[in-house]
Amino acid sequence: MKYYLIAGEASGDLHASNLMAEIRNEDPSADFRFMGGDLMQAAGGVLVKHYREMAFMGLIPVLLNLRSILRNMRVCCGDIRRYRPDVVVLIDYPGFNLRIAKYAKTKLGLPVCYYISPKIWAWKKYRIRDFRRYIDRMFCILPFEKDFYGGLNYEVDYVGNPSVDSVALYKQQAEGGETFLRDENLSPVLPVIAVLAGSRHQEIKDNLPAMLDAAASCEGYQVVVAGAPGIDARCYAKYAGGREVCVVSGKTYALLNHSCAALVTSGTATLETALFRVPQVVCYRTPLPKLSGFIFRRFFHTPYISLVNLIAGREIVRELYADRFSRRAIGDELRRILDDEAYRAGMLGGYGEVIRLLGEPGASRRAAHLLVAFVGNLRATGRVK
Repeated sequence: MKYYLIAGEASGDLHASNLMAEIRNEDPSADFRFMGGDLMQAAGGVLVKHYREMAFMGLIPVLLNLRSILRNMRVCCGDIRRYRPDVVVLIDYPGFNLRIAKYAKTKLGLPVCYYISPKIWAWKKYRIRDFRRYIDRMFCILPFEKDFYGGLNYEVDYVGNPSVDSVALYKQQAEGGETFLRDENLSPVLPVIAVLAGSRHQEIKDNLPAMLDAAASCEGYQVVVAGAPGIDARCYAKYAGGREVCVVSGKTYALLNHSCAALVTSGTATLETALFRVPQVVCYRTPLPKLSGFIFRRFFHTPYISLVNLIAGREIVRELYADRFSRRAIGDELRRILDDEAYRAGMLGGYGEVIRLLGEPGASRRAAHLLVAFVGNLRATGRVK
């Protein structure tokens, strides 16, 4: 069968590439065409456009690049029309993908599946209308999403979480700690505080200085920054406030595996840190912090910003964002998770609860099985040619 996939950023490229590998296990004759990245290209198929030409985040970048975005949509729609896939598979990236879903469903009559739901449980709940109209199957990766969508009379499948898969695979293949410490010129004696300051330049600029200041207030530890893909080490030095900063690039899992605590910006990294059972402080600086805090508490549909707390449905890790974000608050919380054994144990116990709710590895495999069976059934019953 023929599959057209669309991923608009690096994380989507990773998850889509794993999904493609599992689809091929289910359907050895699978033919792929996609908008995505290097990992999807390595999985096999035809890359139409790289996500680097598509990844515009935030209101201002979108407005400045609107012409490029519209051109990318036209290219994508035309390519789908010519390719005539058996199914269109969308990976997150809702601003772009929901428009493609509408075109594929209403103009071409194609089945459309979504892997990794847009976060409408946080805001933009109105998008459920588009899901009902244009998305045939939704494969979710957060356990609470099944109940959330059920409350909106929209049936979805929870397939597990890809981070569970990737962390489990890393732990199976991981080398000894001595090798990592030696390769990165780290002390084998001093415990490590990991700093995960985000994957985008603006996030690093906003968060890194306060995170480093807070970590430096804890004596007897070595502070190590996880270098994000595509971010030059000089970027971290630029915002380090004149202090020397140790950056480990491309080895975030190894760093977490050898850390006793972490400072983490919100996002998938908070969940990965929990999967490694590293106590953490969630930090996220915003412009106009008082206004941002008011907007979040007044207009968002959830009381939390970190995946750890969202999955648990309660506060397990402290979230210091918007008007709660400060060097002092981050330092106080970090010292608490380092020095207060009962507090630390409570956080680790909460991690165990989250890990239980996420379930066993195999998200990509389960999603691929459901996807291939769904499209195969449509073909067998004549509902798609």
